[in-house]
Parts: sequence; structure tokens; C-alpha cells
Amino acid sequence: MRVSTGDGRVAPTRARSTRATRRPTAASGLLTPLAVPDVPGLRPTPDRVRETLFNWLGQTLEGRSCVDPFAGSGALGLEAASRGARRVVMVERDRVALAAIRAAIERLHAAQVELVAGDAFEVLARLARAGERFDLVLLDPPFGQGLVERALPLLPALLAPEALVYVETDTAFEPPPGWRIARRDHAGNVHYHLIHRDEPRGPAT
Repeated sequence: MRVSTGDGRVAPTRARSTRATRRPTAASGLLTPLAVPDVPGLRPTPDRVRETLFNWLGQTLEGRSCVDPFAGSGALGLEAASRGARRVVMVERDRVALAAIRAAIERLHAAQVELVAGDAFEVLARLARAGERFDLVLLDPPFGQGLVERALPLLPALLAPEALVYVETDTAFEPPPGWRIARRDHAGNVHYHLIHRDEPRGPAT
């Protein structure tokens, strides 16, 4: 599998040691260990949170297109692929995390996953300019840097009708105008939400 830089070039990757902790992800109906690379600040979504998210989504993502702009460990994007998503675009800029995700994609034979090396905001803008549309956005950036607030304005141009956005934060999240929360919960200091566009409705007939 080739790792795209988003501009047609192939990014070289070199793996470093991974943590002893390994987290399971579903793949083709099986639980497969997922290595968590030793990258400062990397924070995989807890198993309990992932399980709740995919319960909210109805367990299967059959036929849906997803984008994971802050892929990190790859747990969310790979889980989406394992649950039938027809396409998953995963974006990551850290070379060690990229190498770990690439190895997991190859091990799981996840041909529907496209791994893009680059900045999340630049890639989202490029996808929008290309007319790409997604049914699910997995927005789980590093905490405490205001990245959710920066990313949200880029998303409307990328959303298919009835698309959902998963948002994971370290505090309760209130979406800006134009968005509505469909589901929310928390586990410890992890707050997680499903939101969607608050589309204006026409007059009742």
C-alpha cells in the first residue's frame, strides 16, 4: 500500500517502537490487536467510547464514505472500515503514527482505506475543492488546542445529505450555530458527541 501526501507524492515512513499496550479493533468480524505507536500526545479513543459510538451508528456503516482527519492511532478509521464503510480517508502528519497505521491497513487487508500524509486542515480543504462528500466525519484531534473549532467551518462543504460528525473532546462540547447535537455522552474526561447540520426547514404544508 502506498501512502499519499495528497499531492501525488509518496511519503517515506519509518517505524519506531510501539507501546506494549495494544487495543482491539474489529476487522472482518474478528478482533485484531492494534499497536499503539509511542507518539507524544497520542490518545486512542477508549474501547468503551468506540463501542458506544458504533452502537449509535447502528453497528454497520455499509456503503458509507468516511473521513478521519486526525487519524492518530487509526482506531476509529479502521473500525469504520471493519464495519462495512465503502471508503475511509485517514489523514495523519506524524511519520511514526503513519507507519503504524500503514502496517495495520496492510495486516487487515483494508483496501477501502486511503491513508493521506499531511495537515488535516489542508487535506480537508483540498477534498472540498475536489467535490468530495462524506457520510461520516470522525473528528478526534488532540485535546486542548482548539482544533475542533478550527475544523468545523471546513466541514459543511464536505458533508453528504444526512451526514453525521463525531466529535471527541476533553470537556462538554456545545456546537456553534448551524449545528445540532444528536447524541452525547462521556467516559471520565472524554466527552463524545454525534452532531449534524441544523438545516433550515421549509414551511409546513
